[in-house]
Amino acid sequence: MKHTQPSRPFQNAFTLLEMMIVLLIIALIIGSVAVMVQGIEGNAQAVTTGGKIKALETALVSYKISNLVYPTQEQGLEALVSPPRAEPKPKRWSQVIKSEGLLDPWGHKFAYRNPGKHNAGGYDVFSFGPDGAEGTADDIGNW
Repeated sequence: MKHTQPSRPFQNAFTLLEMMIVLLIIALIIGSVAVMVQGIEGNAQAVTTGGKIKALETALVSYKISNLVYPTQEQGLEALVSPPRAEPKPKRWSQVIKSEGLLDPWGHKFAYRNPGKHNAGGYDVFSFGPDGAEGTADDIGNW
């Protein structure tokens, strides 16, 4: 007579403890990825802001080539989008940037200072950063 072992239908299945450990590992991986993505997003906004500031500097140079002067403090960066109303009014004005170019990634208008505080003899173009407040550590400018 042949002796057979009783079959165990659940022998190859996972136990509840093993399933919980796998789910915990998956949750830890997802949490780590979420933290990394948040850091990348913040860095991407800072890099985007730097690129937009360079674009504004290029637009300001174009404005100066056409009009022989940079926009005044009173005219501001809006002089790059629409004809300034304040003196000195440019004789050969043309739009050099779209109005969306005046906003940083956080939805705040870029600031313009002429003469510059950080660039004496020049101008300052800067973002107040994520907090929207001037003079804090998260400000990003052309200095």
